[in-house]
Amino acid sequence: MIAHAVQEEVRARLRRAEQEHAVKVLLAVESGSRAWGFASPNSDYDARFIYVNAPQWYLSVGLEEQRDVIEYPIVDEMDINGWDVRKALRLFWKSNPGFVEWVQSPLVYEHAGSFHARAKALLPQVYSVESGIYHYRSMAKTNYRGYLKTDLVPLKKYFYVLRPLLSVRWLEAFNAPAPIEFERLRVLVDEEPGLQQAIDDLLAVKRVSPELGLSPQIAPIQAFVERELERLEHLKPARTDRREIEPLLSDLFRTVLAETWG
Repeated sequence: MIAHAVQEEVRARLRRAEQEHAVKVLLAVESGSRAWGFASPNSDYDARFIYVNAPQWYLSVGLEEQRDVIEYPIVDEMDINGWDVRKALRLFWKSNPGFVEWVQSPLVYEHAGSFHARAKALLPQVYSVESGIYHYRSMAKTNYRGYLKTDLVPLKKYFYVLRPLLSVRWLEAFNAPAPIEFERLRVLVDEEPGLQQAIDDLLAVKRVSPELGLSPQIAPIQAFVERELERLEHLKPARTDRREIEPLLSDLFRTVLAETWG
């Protein structure tokens, strides 16, 4: 859960963003480790939002040159930034993992109109399982190669390999977008009690320690990671037929404009 005072501060900053940029916020969520379920005591708050400009903003010859993100520097451990809804929907069309995770976040600061519900309802039609598998496999491989191939490893990086590996398993098992909560993904390795215990122990330390630092490899987790990466090297996910996506997203875009500005 996010403390009430933090929620109020995030909402206050969203109101300032609306005033400064003449936009309306459609959805604001917590992303990153707090939403995933393995935050440390000193983890930043990663607030992400999707907003809509006034209709005339989109009626411009120079639309593609206009800035479609709002970003603020990190202040008081709060990292707040957002995307214009048209940008967000174009990324949704490409199964962008950031957008897909935002709309599934269990920690919602606020939402307006039907955007959030409609975007979530479209996930089964829009999301490409093939793209998701390639994305999570690449994420796991990059973090493994960068951090987990030495005798002493930064323990928190295990989560940045485990979560994408379990997300791939979810995509394989259910042919649907993986949830972002780590606890929901863990059910996919319930048959490995040694691995689960090692994860429990690591989570217990991470949730109370500001920084885990370098430590020897954790054998059950290391073995699982290396076994899964080897398996995924030979995985070729099936292609997805997604030809009729654009009309669905354009309809949602027009609905948002009508709901917000009339």
